[in-house]
Amino acid sequence: MKTSARSVVLGGVAVLSWSTVATAFKVALRNMTVFEMLIVACATALLIFTLWIFATGSWRELRSLTPTLWGRFAVLGLVAPVAYYFVLFTAYDYLPAQMAQPINYLWPIVLAVLLAVFAHRPIPRSKYLGMFVSLLGVALISLGGSAINGSVSVFGIVLAFGSAFLWALYWILNDGLKDKVSEGTSLFLTFLFGMVYLLIGTLFSPLQPMSTEALLSGAYIGAFEMGVPFICFGLAIRHTDNPALINQMCYLAPFLSLFFISIVLGERIVPTTYGGLCLIVGGLVYNQYFAGRKTAKSLN
Repeated sequence: MKTSARSVVLGGVAVLSWSTVATAFKVALRNMTVFEMLIVACATALLIFTLWIFATGSWRELRSLTPTLWGRFAVLGLVAPVAYYFVLFTAYDYLPAQMAQPINYLWPIVLAVLLAVFAHRPIPRSKYLGMFVSLLGVALISLGGSAINGSVSVFGIVLAFGSAFLWALYWILNDGLKDKVSEGTSLFLTFLFGMVYLLIGTLFSPLQPMSTEALLSGAYIGAFEMGVPFICFGLAIRHTDNPALINQMCYLAPFLSLFFISIVLGERIVPTTYGGLCLIVGGLVYNQYFAGRKTAKSLN
């Protein structure tokens, strides 16, 4: 298989995996608490990343890590997986999947705002249009929530926004680490610290016996939200000669996700969800692929 074709296949595996997890979140929450779900998922992902670093030999990098790097990974593990996924899973506990999933996709906008505030990277004026369009999509989805289950949880919407904030914060804190360790080692250490925090949490919230169905649903999330797709997507980007194509494939995930939400969960996908999701993704695509060109042309 050619390198570019292999990258597309790997990217497709990642996208298909991420397309199923919104449904998996809701299924798992029927059988377990958010905390239980988080522990089982993180333990599964950590097992996958452990196998990965030993299979690739990148575990040797652990010997040369400085105390500063260990400290950075300790912070990363607290932000994600712990805080990010706890907030995200709780948002799904309060909202229909078709509402929580699109709002979480706003993280690139939050990232741009955080970089502007804390890293003094001003947002180009041409990108304000895309940001407005995406936020308009969120408003449309939120207004349509009453047509799904008769009411909208404002707390759930705040949590979904909070998950986008935490994911953007994770990428800021992760900036620069890829030049110091491999991606597999980075994921392993992040989830290792995350698992340590979660195990400490069991001292205050002891785990109860879980059914086989609950364990399997939590393990599925760990494998196909946190584990396999991150590895596949990283490999796809690393070995492709067209990274833009691989990144664009990610925008298929939320639309495919609506199919699984409808079929498996039985949620009636209302028109405002389709319209809002198109606005969110459209605004993000505009900012990533068109706003930058517009700014560059204006400087010439």
